Amino acid sequence: MSESEPDLSQLPEPKLRRPRRWTVSVIWVVPFIAAVAAALLGVRSYLSSGPSLTIDFKTAEGIESGKTEIRYKEVPIGKVKRTELTDDGQNVRVHVSLIRDAEIVAVEDSHFWVVRPRVGIGGVSGLGTLISGAYIGVDLGHSTEERTHFQGLEKPPGVTNDQRGRRFVLTTDDLGSLDAGSPIYYRRIAVGHIIDRELAADGKRVTLQMFVDAPYDRFVTTNARFWNASGIDVQVDATGFKLNTQSLATVIAGGIAFQPFPEDQPGESAPENTQFKLFDDRAAAEAPSEAESVRLRLRFYQTARGLTVGSPVDFQGIDIGKVKSLELDFDRDRKDFWTDVAIDVYPRSMGRAFDSWQRNTQREPKNADTFFRMLIERKLRAQLRPGNLITGQLYVALDFDPKAEKVVAPAGQSPLEIPTSRGEFDQIQKQISSIVTKLDAIPFDQIGNNLNLTLQSADSLVKKLDGQVIPEVQKAVEEAHRTLGAATDALSDNGRLQSDTRGTLDEVGRAARSLRTLADYLQRHPESLLRGRPSGEQDLSASPLPEPLATEPAVTTPAVQDKP
Repeated sequence: MSESEPDLSQLPEPKLRRPRRWTVSVIWVVPFIAAVAAALLGVRSYLSSGPSLTIDFKTAEGIESGKTEIRYKEVPIGKVKRTELTDDGQNVRVHVSLIRDAEIVAVEDSHFWVVRPRVGIGGVSGLGTLISGAYIGVDLGHSTEERTHFQGLEKPPGVTNDQRGRRFVLTTDDLGSLDAGSPIYYRRIAVGHIIDRELAADGKRVTLQMFVDAPYDRFVTTNARFWNASGIDVQVDATGFKLNTQSLATVIAGGIAFQPFPEDQPGESAPENTQFKLFDDRAAAEAPSEAESVRLRLRFYQTARGLTVGSPVDFQGIDIGKVKSLELDFDRDRKDFWTDVAIDVYPRSMGRAFDSWQRNTQREPKNADTFFRMLIERKLRAQLRPGNLITGQLYVALDFDPKAEKVVAPAGQSPLEIPTSRGEFDQIQKQISSIVTKLDAIPFDQIGNNLNLTLQSADSLVKKLDGQVIPEVQKAVEEAHRTLGAATDALSDNGRLQSDTRGTLDEVGRAARSLRTLADYLQRHPESLLRGRPSGEQDLSASPLPEPLATEPAVTTPAVQDKP
Protein backbone atom coordinates (compact mmCIF):
# COMPACT_ATOMS: atom_id res chain seq x y z
CA MET A 1 0.00 0.00 0.00
CA SER A 2 1.43 3.24 -1.03
CA GLU A 3 1.58 6.30 1.11
CA SER A 4 -0.73 8.26 -1.21
CA GLU A 5 -3.69 6.00 -0.71
CA PRO A 6 -5.91 6.81 2.31
CA ASP A 7 -6.47 4.37 5.10
CA LEU A 8 -10.13 3.45 4.91
CA SER A 9 -10.06 1.63 8.20
CA GLN A 10 -9.75 4.88 10.08
CA LEU A 11 -12.98 6.41 8.59
CA PRO A 12 -16.07 6.63 10.84
CA GLU A 13 -18.79 4.18 10.28
CA PRO A 14 -21.86 5.76 8.59
CA LYS A 15 -25.22 5.77 10.37
CA LEU A 16 -28.54 5.66 8.62
CA ARG A 17 -31.17 8.28 9.53
CA ARG A 18 -34.70 8.28 8.11
CA PRO A 19 -35.78 11.70 6.68
CA ARG A 20 -38.96 13.33 8.02
CA ARG A 21 -41.96 13.07 5.76
CA TRP A 22 -43.22 16.81 6.14
CA THR A 23 -41.38 19.90 7.25
CA VAL A 24 -42.81 23.41 7.83
CA SER A 25 -40.84 26.34 6.52
CA VAL A 26 -40.83 29.64 8.37
CA ILE A 27 -41.75 31.49 5.18
CA TRP A 28 -45.29 30.06 5.30
CA VAL A 29 -46.11 31.83 8.56
CA VAL A 30 -46.87 35.16 6.85
CA PRO A 31 -49.44 33.81 4.35
CA PHE A 32 -51.01 31.84 7.14
CA ILE A 33 -51.52 34.96 9.26
CA ALA A 34 -52.88 36.85 6.27
CA ALA A 35 -55.36 34.06 5.58
CA VAL A 36 -56.53 34.08 9.17
CA ALA A 37 -56.98 37.87 9.08
CA ALA A 38 -58.94 37.66 5.84
CA ALA A 39 -61.13 34.98 7.32
CA LEU A 40 -61.80 37.09 10.35
CA LEU A 41 -62.63 40.11 8.20
CA GLY A 42 -64.91 38.00 6.07
CA VAL A 43 -66.72 36.65 9.13
CA ARG A 44 -67.02 40.16 10.52
CA SER A 45 -68.29 41.50 7.22
CA TYR A 46 -70.82 38.70 7.02
CA LEU A 47 -71.97 39.22 10.55
CA SER A 48 -72.24 43.05 10.12
CA SER A 49 -73.80 43.05 6.66
CA GLY A 50 -77.52 43.63 6.30
CA PRO A 51 -79.95 42.89 3.51
CA SER A 52 -79.25 43.77 -0.10
CA LEU A 53 -81.81 45.99 -1.83
CA THR A 54 -82.53 46.97 -5.42
CA ILE A 55 -83.91 50.44 -6.18
CA ASP A 56 -85.11 51.59 -9.60
CA PHE A 57 -84.55 55.24 -10.60
CA LYS A 58 -85.24 57.15 -13.78
CA THR A 59 -81.58 58.12 -14.04
CA ALA A 60 -78.31 57.32 -12.27
CA GLU A 61 -77.20 60.97 -12.17
CA GLY A 62 -74.81 61.47 -9.24
CA ILE A 63 -74.72 57.73 -8.30
CA GLU A 64 -71.32 55.97 -8.35
CA SER A 65 -70.76 52.27 -7.65
CA GLY A 66 -68.78 51.64 -4.47
CA LYS A 67 -68.86 55.31 -3.51
CA THR A 68 -72.42 56.66 -3.17
CA GLU A 69 -73.77 56.18 0.33
CA ILE A 70 -77.22 55.41 1.70
CA ARG A 71 -78.10 57.82 4.53
CA TYR A 72 -80.91 57.97 7.04
CA LYS A 73 -81.03 61.24 9.01
CA GLU A 74 -77.56 61.99 7.61
CA VAL A 75 -76.16 58.72 9.11
CA PRO A 76 -74.53 56.30 6.56
CA ILE A 77 -76.35 52.94 6.64
CA GLY A 78 -75.13 51.39 3.39
CA LYS A 79 -73.44 51.86 0.06
CA VAL A 80 -74.16 51.35 -3.63
CA LYS A 81 -72.51 48.15 -4.94
CA ARG A 82 -73.30 48.46 -8.61
CA THR A 83 -75.74 49.90 -11.13
CA GLU A 84 -77.30 48.41 -14.25
CA LEU A 85 -80.14 49.04 -16.67
CA THR A 86 -83.47 47.29 -16.23
CA ASP A 87 -84.60 44.74 -18.76
CA ASP A 88 -86.83 47.25 -20.59
CA GLY A 89 -84.09 49.91 -20.55
CA GLN A 90 -86.46 52.52 -19.10
CA ASN A 91 -84.92 52.70 -15.62
CA VAL A 92 -81.64 52.27 -13.80
CA ARG A 93 -81.44 49.52 -11.19
CA VAL A 94 -79.21 50.30 -8.23
CA HIS A 95 -77.97 47.44 -6.03
CA VAL A 96 -77.54 48.59 -2.46
CA SER A 97 -75.91 46.81 0.48
CA LEU A 98 -77.08 47.88 3.92
CA ILE A 99 -75.42 47.41 7.28
CA ARG A 100 -76.88 44.93 9.74
CA ASP A 101 -78.30 47.65 11.98
CA ALA A 102 -80.26 49.05 9.01
CA GLU A 103 -82.54 46.05 8.57
CA ILE A 104 -85.50 48.16 9.73
CA VAL A 105 -85.26 50.17 6.50
CA ALA A 106 -86.21 47.21 4.30
CA VAL A 107 -89.97 47.45 4.96
CA GLU A 108 -92.97 47.92 2.72
CA ASP A 109 -93.62 51.70 3.07
CA SER A 110 -90.03 52.99 3.06
CA HIS A 111 -89.05 55.48 0.36
CA PHE A 112 -85.73 56.22 -1.35
CA TRP A 113 -84.62 59.21 -3.43
CA VAL A 114 -81.38 60.75 -4.66
CA VAL A 115 -80.39 63.87 -2.72
CA ARG A 116 -79.12 66.51 -5.13
CA PRO A 117 -79.04 70.35 -5.04
CA ARG A 118 -82.60 71.54 -5.65
CA VAL A 119 -84.21 74.96 -5.91
CA GLY A 120 -87.98 74.95 -5.55
CA ILE A 121 -90.97 76.65 -3.97
CA GLY A 122 -90.10 75.22 -0.58
CA GLY A 123 -86.59 76.69 -0.75
CA VAL A 124 -83.08 75.52 -1.57
CA SER A 125 -81.99 72.04 -0.44
CA GLY A 126 -79.09 69.63 -0.92
CA LEU A 127 -76.37 72.27 -1.14
CA GLY A 128 -74.06 70.04 0.93
CA THR A 129 -73.90 67.54 -1.92
CA LEU A 130 -71.96 70.06 -3.99
CA ILE A 131 -68.92 69.13 -1.85
CA SER A 132 -69.65 65.60 -0.58
CA GLY A 133 -71.47 64.35 -3.68
CA ALA A 134 -74.98 62.99 -4.11
CA TYR A 135 -76.33 60.28 -1.82
CA ILE A 136 -79.54 58.26 -1.48
CA GLY A 137 -81.90 59.48 1.22
CA VAL A 138 -84.28 57.22 3.12
CA ASP A 139 -87.72 57.77 4.62
CA LEU A 140 -88.23 54.99 7.14
CA GLY A 141 -91.63 53.34 6.99
CA HIS A 142 -93.79 51.99 9.80
CA SER A 143 -94.80 48.72 8.15
CA THR A 144 -93.70 45.32 9.50
CA GLU A 145 -93.65 43.59 6.11
CA GLU A 146 -90.17 43.13 4.64
CA ARG A 147 -89.32 44.25 1.12
CA THR A 148 -86.12 44.24 -0.97
CA HIS A 149 -87.18 45.90 -4.24
CA PHE A 150 -88.29 49.54 -4.33
CA GLN A 151 -89.26 52.20 -6.87
CA GLY A 152 -87.17 55.26 -6.13
CA LEU A 153 -88.66 58.77 -5.97
CA GLU A 154 -87.46 61.51 -8.29
CA LYS A 155 -87.82 64.14 -5.58
CA PRO A 156 -88.02 64.11 -1.79
CA PRO A 157 -91.45 63.20 -0.39
CA GLY A 158 -93.61 66.12 0.68
CA VAL A 159 -94.10 64.59 4.13
CA THR A 160 -91.85 62.04 5.76
CA ASN A 161 -93.24 59.26 7.91
CA ASP A 162 -91.73 60.70 11.08
CA GLN A 163 -93.42 64.11 10.75
CA ARG A 164 -96.23 64.85 13.18
CA GLY A 165 -99.43 66.32 11.85
CA ARG A 166 -102.45 65.48 9.74
CA ARG A 167 -103.35 65.37 6.07
CA PHE A 168 -106.41 67.09 4.60
CA VAL A 169 -107.97 67.39 1.15
CA LEU A 170 -109.00 70.57 -0.69
CA THR A 171 -111.09 70.83 -3.84
CA THR A 172 -111.17 73.84 -6.16
CA ASP A 173 -112.22 74.79 -9.67
CA ASP A 174 -108.92 76.49 -10.53
CA LEU A 175 -105.44 75.80 -9.17
CA GLY A 176 -104.15 79.33 -9.84
CA SER A 177 -100.53 79.78 -8.79
CA LEU A 178 -100.65 76.98 -6.20
CA ASP A 179 -98.37 73.98 -6.48
CA ALA A 180 -96.71 71.32 -4.39
CA GLY A 181 -94.75 73.04 -1.64
CA SER A 182 -96.97 76.14 -1.43
CA PRO A 183 -97.33 77.19 2.23
CA ILE A 184 -100.48 77.09 4.35
CA TYR A 185 -101.09 79.97 6.79
CA TYR A 186 -103.12 80.35 9.95
CA ARG A 187 -103.28 83.98 11.10
CA ARG A 188 -100.28 84.71 8.85
CA ILE A 189 -98.17 81.96 10.45
CA ALA A 190 -96.93 79.13 8.19
CA VAL A 191 -98.37 75.91 9.65
CA GLY A 192 -98.11 73.47 6.75
CA HIS A 193 -97.77 73.06 2.99
CA ILE A 194 -99.33 71.45 -0.06
CA ILE A 195 -98.07 67.91 -0.68
CA ASP A 196 -99.47 67.19 -4.12
CA ARG A 197 -102.17 68.24 -6.60
CA GLU A 198 -104.24 66.12 -8.95
CA LEU A 199 -106.76 66.81 -11.69
CA ALA A 200 -110.12 65.10 -11.27
CA ALA A 201 -111.11 62.37 -13.69
CA ASP A 202 -113.77 64.58 -15.33
CA GLY A 203 -111.28 67.44 -15.69
CA LYS A 204 -113.59 69.92 -13.90
CA ARG A 205 -111.97 70.11 -10.48
CA VAL A 206 -108.53 70.00 -8.89
CA THR A 207 -107.79 68.06 -5.72
CA LEU A 208 -105.04 69.23 -3.38
CA GLN A 209 -103.36 67.10 -0.72
CA MET A 210 -102.12 69.24 2.16
CA PHE A 211 -100.33 68.57 5.43
CA VAL A 212 -100.68 70.69 8.59
CA ASP A 213 -97.91 70.30 11.17
CA ALA A 214 -98.62 69.50 14.79
CA PRO A 215 -99.66 71.16 17.04
CA TYR A 216 -101.30 73.55 14.55
CA ASP A 217 -103.42 70.76 13.06
CA ARG A 218 -105.82 71.15 16.01
CA PHE A 219 -106.93 74.49 14.54
CA VAL A 220 -108.34 72.73 11.46
CA THR A 221 -111.92 72.34 12.66
CA THR A 222 -115.19 71.37 11.05
CA ASN A 223 -116.08 75.07 10.58
CA ALA A 224 -112.71 75.99 9.04
CA ARG A 225 -112.78 77.84 5.73
CA PHE A 226 -109.81 77.76 3.32
CA TRP A 227 -109.12 80.44 0.70
CA ASN A 228 -106.49 81.13 -1.92
CA ALA A 229 -104.08 83.74 -0.55
CA SER A 230 -101.77 83.71 -3.57
CA GLY A 231 -100.12 86.84 -4.92
CA ILE A 232 -101.39 90.33 -4.13
CA ASP A 233 -105.11 90.79 -3.66
CA VAL A 234 -106.00 94.15 -5.20
CA GLN A 235 -109.69 94.98 -5.00
CA VAL A 236 -111.50 98.16 -6.00
CA ASP A 237 -115.19 98.05 -5.21
CA ALA A 238 -117.93 100.05 -3.55
CA THR A 239 -116.03 99.97 -0.26
CA GLY A 240 -112.87 101.51 -1.76
CA PHE A 241 -109.39 100.31 -2.62
CA LYS A 242 -108.00 97.23 -0.86
CA LEU A 243 -104.52 95.69 -0.98
CA ASN A 244 -103.91 92.46 0.93
CA THR A 245 -101.30 89.69 0.98
CA GLN A 246 -100.19 87.02 3.45
CA SER A 247 -96.41 87.25 2.97
CA LEU A 248 -93.73 87.72 0.33
CA ALA A 249 -93.67 83.95 -0.22
CA THR A 250 -97.33 83.95 -1.31
CA VAL A 251 -96.60 86.67 -3.87
CA ILE A 252 -94.03 84.41 -5.56
CA ALA A 253 -95.10 80.84 -4.80
CA GLY A 254 -98.75 81.18 -3.82
CA GLY A 255 -100.32 80.03 -0.60
CA ILE A 256 -103.47 79.04 1.27
CA ALA A 257 -104.92 80.56 4.43
CA PHE A 258 -107.63 79.21 6.71
CA GLN A 259 -109.68 80.28 9.70
CA PRO A 260 -112.90 79.09 11.34
CA PHE A 261 -116.06 81.11 10.63
CA PRO A 262 -117.75 82.25 12.75
CA GLU A 263 -114.78 82.59 15.08
CA ASP A 264 -116.87 82.24 18.23
CA GLN A 265 -118.05 78.82 16.97
CA PRO A 266 -114.91 77.06 15.66
CA GLY A 267 -116.40 73.59 15.88
CA GLU A 268 -114.68 70.31 16.69
CA SER A 269 -111.27 69.24 15.43
CA ALA A 270 -111.57 67.78 11.93
CA PRO A 271 -110.41 64.17 11.45
CA GLU A 272 -107.57 63.34 9.08
CA ASN A 273 -108.31 63.39 5.33
CA THR A 274 -111.38 65.61 5.81
CA GLN A 275 -112.34 67.31 2.56
CA PHE A 276 -112.79 71.10 2.40
CA LYS A 277 -113.66 73.57 -0.33
CA LEU A 278 -111.04 76.13 -1.39
CA PHE A 279 -112.57 79.60 -1.85
CA ASP A 280 -111.17 82.23 -4.20
CA ASP A 281 -110.55 84.86 -1.50
CA ARG A 282 -111.22 85.71 2.13
CA ALA A 283 -114.44 87.60 1.37
CA ALA A 284 -115.91 84.52 -0.31
CA ALA A 285 -114.80 82.35 2.61
CA GLU A 286 -116.41 84.67 5.17
CA ALA A 287 -119.72 84.85 3.30
CA PRO A 288 -122.53 82.67 4.63
CA SER A 289 -123.28 79.48 2.77
CA GLU A 290 -125.67 79.56 -0.17
CA ALA A 291 -128.10 77.40 1.80
CA GLU A 292 -128.71 80.36 4.15
CA SER A 293 -129.30 82.91 1.37
CA VAL A 294 -132.60 84.38 0.16
CA ARG A 295 -133.09 85.41 -3.47
CA LEU A 296 -134.76 88.80 -3.99
CA ARG A 297 -135.61 90.71 -7.14
CA LEU A 298 -135.24 94.44 -7.90
CA ARG A 299 -136.51 96.52 -10.82
CA PHE A 300 -134.62 99.76 -11.58
CA TYR A 301 -135.93 102.26 -14.16
CA GLN A 302 -132.60 104.04 -14.32
CA THR A 303 -129.10 103.40 -15.49
CA ALA A 304 -127.27 100.70 -13.57
CA ARG A 305 -123.84 101.62 -14.86
CA GLY A 306 -121.35 100.93 -12.08
CA LEU A 307 -123.35 98.04 -10.61
CA THR A 308 -121.67 94.69 -11.23
CA VAL A 309 -122.10 91.07 -10.21
CA GLY A 310 -120.68 90.81 -6.70
CA SER A 311 -121.53 94.38 -5.69
CA PRO A 312 -122.57 94.52 -2.02
CA VAL A 313 -126.10 94.79 -0.73
CA ASP A 314 -126.35 97.12 2.27
CA PHE A 315 -129.03 97.36 4.96
CA GLN A 316 -128.71 100.17 7.51
CA GLY A 317 -124.95 100.24 6.93
CA ILE A 318 -124.52 96.43 7.29
CA ASP A 319 -123.40 94.27 4.39
CA ILE A 320 -126.03 91.52 4.15
CA GLY A 321 -125.62 90.18 0.61
CA LYS A 322 -124.38 90.67 -2.92
CA VAL A 323 -125.62 91.09 -6.48
CA LYS A 324 -125.95 87.79 -8.35
CA SER A 325 -127.08 88.89 -11.81
CA LEU A 326 -128.16 91.88 -13.94
CA GLU A 327 -130.36 91.70 -17.00
CA LEU A 328 -131.94 94.38 -19.20
CA ASP A 329 -135.68 94.05 -19.87
CA PHE A 330 -138.51 96.05 -21.46
CA ASP A 331 -141.74 97.17 -19.78
CA ARG A 332 -144.52 97.16 -22.37
CA ASP A 333 -146.98 98.99 -20.17
CA ARG A 334 -144.61 101.89 -19.49
CA LYS A 335 -142.80 101.47 -22.80
CA ASP A 336 -139.53 101.84 -21.03
CA PHE A 337 -136.43 99.76 -20.38
CA TRP A 338 -135.57 98.55 -16.90
CA THR A 339 -132.81 96.58 -15.24
CA ASP A 340 -133.74 93.33 -13.54
CA VAL A 341 -131.30 92.82 -10.64
CA ALA A 342 -131.21 89.56 -8.65
CA ILE A 343 -129.62 89.73 -5.21
CA ASP A 344 -128.83 87.14 -2.55
CA VAL A 345 -129.19 88.32 1.03
CA TYR A 346 -128.28 86.52 4.22
CA PRO A 347 -130.76 87.32 7.02
CA ARG A 348 -128.33 85.88 9.59
CA SER A 349 -126.02 88.78 8.77
CA MET A 350 -128.53 91.07 10.47
CA GLY A 351 -127.58 89.44 13.77
CA ARG A 352 -129.93 89.85 16.70
CA ALA A 353 -132.42 91.89 14.66
CA PHE A 354 -133.55 88.84 12.66
CA ASP A 355 -133.36 86.49 15.67
CA SER A 356 -135.43 88.89 17.78
CA TRP A 357 -138.08 89.13 15.05
CA GLN A 358 -138.32 85.35 14.89
CA ARG A 359 -138.80 85.12 18.65
CA ASN A 360 -141.35 87.92 19.01
CA THR A 361 -143.39 87.74 15.81
CA GLN A 362 -146.83 86.13 15.84
CA ARG A 363 -146.76 85.37 12.14
CA GLU A 364 -146.49 81.93 10.63
CA PRO A 365 -144.23 80.83 9.08
CA LYS A 366 -141.29 82.66 10.65
CA ASN A 367 -139.02 82.49 7.63
CA ALA A 368 -136.91 85.09 5.79
CA ASP A 369 -139.54 85.60 3.06
CA THR A 370 -142.12 86.65 5.66
CA PHE A 371 -139.53 88.89 7.30
CA PHE A 372 -138.88 90.86 4.11
CA ARG A 373 -142.60 91.10 3.32
CA MET A 374 -143.04 92.77 6.70
CA LEU A 375 -140.22 95.21 5.88
CA ILE A 376 -141.81 96.05 2.50
CA GLU A 377 -145.07 96.94 4.26
CA ARG A 378 -143.02 99.32 6.42
CA LYS A 379 -141.78 101.10 3.26
CA LEU A 380 -138.53 99.25 2.70
CA ARG A 381 -137.12 100.34 -0.66
CA ALA A 382 -134.06 99.47 -2.72
CA GLN A 383 -131.83 102.25 -4.08
CA LEU A 384 -128.69 102.49 -6.13
CA ARG A 385 -126.08 104.52 -4.29
CA PRO A 386 -122.53 105.45 -5.21
CA GLY A 387 -119.96 103.41 -3.35
CA ASN A 388 -116.92 105.14 -4.82
CA LEU A 389 -117.06 108.51 -6.54
CA ILE A 390 -113.67 107.97 -8.17
CA THR A 391 -114.44 104.63 -9.82
CA GLY A 392 -118.18 105.29 -10.21
CA GLN A 393 -119.14 101.93 -8.69
CA LEU A 394 -122.60 101.48 -7.21
CA TYR A 395 -124.09 99.26 -4.55
CA VAL A 396 -127.65 98.31 -3.59
CA ALA A 397 -128.94 99.95 -0.42
CA LEU A 398 -132.03 98.62 1.34
CA ASP A 399 -133.47 101.44 3.42
CA PHE A 400 -136.79 102.85 4.57
CA ASP A 401 -138.33 105.71 2.57
CA PRO A 402 -140.91 107.65 4.64
CA LYS A 403 -142.18 109.44 1.51
CA ALA A 404 -142.87 106.21 -0.39
CA GLU A 405 -146.37 104.85 -0.83
CA LYS A 406 -147.34 101.78 1.12
CA VAL A 407 -147.05 98.59 -0.94
CA VAL A 408 -148.17 95.06 -0.11
CA ALA A 409 -146.19 92.30 -1.79
CA PRO A 410 -148.38 89.87 -3.75
CA ALA A 411 -148.83 86.49 -2.10
CA GLY A 412 -146.90 83.63 -3.68
CA GLN A 413 -144.47 85.91 -5.51
CA SER A 414 -141.16 84.12 -6.01
CA PRO A 415 -138.61 85.49 -5.89
CA LEU A 416 -139.94 88.31 -3.77
CA GLU A 417 -139.67 91.72 -5.47
CA ILE A 418 -138.67 94.73 -3.38
CA PRO A 419 -139.91 98.12 -4.70
CA THR A 420 -137.23 100.57 -5.71
CA SER A 421 -136.85 104.34 -5.44
CA ARG A 422 -134.39 106.80 -6.85
CA GLY A 423 -131.47 107.48 -4.60
CA GLU A 424 -130.15 110.81 -3.46
CA PHE A 425 -127.30 110.64 -5.93
CA ASP A 426 -129.75 110.24 -8.79
CA GLN A 427 -131.68 113.29 -7.53
CA ILE A 428 -128.42 115.23 -7.36
CA GLN A 429 -127.77 114.27 -10.96
CA LYS A 430 -131.19 115.65 -11.90
CA GLN A 431 -130.48 118.91 -10.08
CA ILE A 432 -127.09 119.17 -11.77
CA SER A 433 -128.79 118.54 -15.12
CA SER A 434 -131.28 121.34 -14.36
CA ILE A 435 -128.46 123.71 -13.44
CA VAL A 436 -126.63 122.84 -16.65
CA THR A 437 -129.82 123.56 -18.64
CA LYS A 438 -130.11 126.98 -17.02
CA LEU A 439 -126.46 127.66 -17.71
CA ASP A 440 -127.03 126.79 -21.34
CA ALA A 441 -129.74 129.51 -21.50
CA ILE A 442 -127.31 132.24 -20.50
CA PRO A 443 -126.17 134.25 -23.61
CA PHE A 444 -122.47 133.72 -23.12
CA ASP A 445 -121.76 134.80 -26.74
CA GLN A 446 -123.39 138.22 -26.28
CA ILE A 447 -121.65 138.67 -22.94
CA GLY A 448 -118.38 137.80 -24.59
CA ASN A 449 -118.91 140.33 -27.38
CA ASN A 450 -119.74 143.09 -24.85
CA LEU A 451 -116.72 142.18 -22.83
CA ASN A 452 -114.59 142.36 -25.98
CA LEU A 453 -115.84 145.89 -26.71
CA THR A 454 -115.15 146.90 -23.13
CA LEU A 455 -111.61 145.60 -23.41
CA GLN A 456 -111.10 147.55 -26.64
CA SER A 457 -112.26 150.80 -24.96
CA ALA A 458 -109.97 150.12 -22.03
CA ASP A 459 -107.09 149.56 -24.43
CA SER A 460 -107.77 152.90 -26.15
CA LEU A 461 -107.88 154.67 -22.79
CA VAL A 462 -104.60 153.11 -21.75
CA LYS A 463 -102.94 154.28 -24.99
CA LYS A 464 -104.19 157.84 -24.38
CA LEU A 465 -102.90 157.81 -20.84
CA ASP A 466 -99.58 156.51 -22.04
CA GLY A 467 -99.24 159.28 -24.66
CA GLN A 468 -100.54 162.37 -22.79
CA VAL A 469 -100.97 161.95 -19.07
CA ILE A 470 -97.84 159.99 -18.23
CA PRO A 471 -95.36 162.68 -19.61
CA GLU A 472 -97.06 165.41 -17.49
CA VAL A 473 -96.92 163.17 -14.46
CA GLN A 474 -93.21 162.61 -15.05
CA LYS A 475 -92.61 166.40 -15.18
CA ALA A 476 -94.51 166.92 -11.92
CA VAL A 477 -92.44 164.21 -10.28
CA GLU A 478 -89.22 165.89 -11.43
CA GLU A 479 -90.37 169.30 -10.02
CA ALA A 480 -91.25 167.69 -6.72
CA HIS A 481 -87.83 166.04 -6.69
CA ARG A 482 -86.08 169.40 -7.17
CA THR A 483 -88.21 171.03 -4.42
CA LEU A 484 -87.34 168.28 -1.98
CA GLY A 485 -83.66 168.71 -2.86
CA ALA A 486 -83.76 172.44 -2.10
CA ALA A 487 -85.53 171.82 1.20
CA THR A 488 -82.89 169.24 2.11
CA ASP A 489 -80.07 171.71 1.39
CA ALA A 490 -81.78 174.42 3.47
CA LEU A 491 -82.19 172.10 6.45
CA SER A 492 -78.66 170.72 6.34
CA ASP A 493 -76.12 171.54 9.16
CA ASN A 494 -74.18 174.05 7.01
CA GLY A 495 -77.25 175.84 5.69
CA ARG A 496 -77.96 179.56 6.25
CA LEU A 497 -81.48 178.97 7.49
CA GLN A 498 -80.33 176.69 10.26
CA SER A 499 -77.55 179.20 11.29
CA ASP A 500 -80.05 182.10 11.48
CA THR A 501 -82.45 179.94 13.43
CA ARG A 502 -79.74 179.01 15.96
CA GLY A 503 -78.78 182.73 16.43
CA THR A 504 -82.40 183.73 16.95
CA LEU A 505 -82.82 181.05 19.60
CA ASP A 506 -79.72 182.35 21.45
CA GLU A 507 -81.14 185.91 21.48
CA VAL A 508 -84.45 184.64 22.77
CA GLY A 509 -82.59 182.76 25.55
CA ARG A 510 -80.71 185.89 26.64
CA ALA A 511 -83.90 187.95 26.68
CA ALA A 512 -85.58 185.34 28.82
CA ARG A 513 -82.74 185.40 31.33
CA SER A 514 -82.89 189.24 31.55
CA LEU A 515 -86.60 189.11 32.22
CA ARG A 516 -86.06 186.47 34.93
CA THR A 517 -83.40 188.71 36.58
CA LEU A 518 -85.69 191.74 36.45
CA ALA A 519 -88.54 189.79 37.96
CA ASP A 520 -86.37 188.58 40.82
CA TYR A 521 -85.12 192.14 41.54
CA LEU A 522 -88.64 193.60 41.54
CA GLN A 523 -89.74 190.91 43.89
CA ARG A 524 -87.02 191.88 46.35
CA HIS A 525 -87.34 195.67 45.78
CA PRO A 526 -90.86 196.50 44.73
CA GLU A 527 -90.32 200.14 45.82
CA SER A 528 -87.93 200.57 42.94
CA LEU A 529 -90.96 200.99 40.68
CA LEU A 530 -91.61 204.33 42.50
CA ARG A 531 -88.19 205.43 43.66
CA GLY A 532 -86.04 203.89 41.03
CA ARG A 533 -82.89 201.91 41.56
CA PRO A 534 -80.42 203.26 44.09
CA SER A 535 -77.37 204.77 42.59
CA GLY A 536 -74.85 202.59 44.38
CA GLU A 537 -76.49 199.23 43.61
CA GLN A 538 -74.87 196.81 41.14
CA ASP A 539 -76.35 196.38 37.74
CA LEU A 540 -77.82 192.88 37.79
CA SER A 541 -78.05 192.70 34.09
CA ALA A 542 -74.26 192.85 33.83
CA SER A 543 -73.81 189.51 35.67
CA PRO A 544 -76.63 187.24 34.73
CA LEU A 545 -77.68 184.55 37.10
CA PRO A 546 -76.80 180.97 36.19
CA GLU A 547 -79.44 179.10 34.24
CA PRO A 548 -81.45 176.53 36.21
CA LEU A 549 -81.09 172.84 35.37
CA ALA A 550 -83.44 171.64 32.66
CA THR A 551 -84.63 168.76 34.77
CA GLU A 552 -85.58 170.87 37.84
CA PRO A 553 -88.12 173.67 37.91
CA ALA A 554 -86.91 177.14 38.84
CA VAL A 555 -87.35 177.89 42.52
CA THR A 556 -88.39 181.42 43.39
CA THR A 557 -87.00 182.69 46.70
CA PRO A 558 -89.39 184.98 48.59
CA ALA A 559 -88.19 188.55 48.77
CA VAL A 560 -86.49 189.70 51.97
CA GLN A 561 -87.09 193.23 53.11
CA ASP A 562 -83.92 195.23 53.83
CA LYS A 563 -83.61 196.57 57.31
CA PRO A 564 -83.59 200.39 57.63
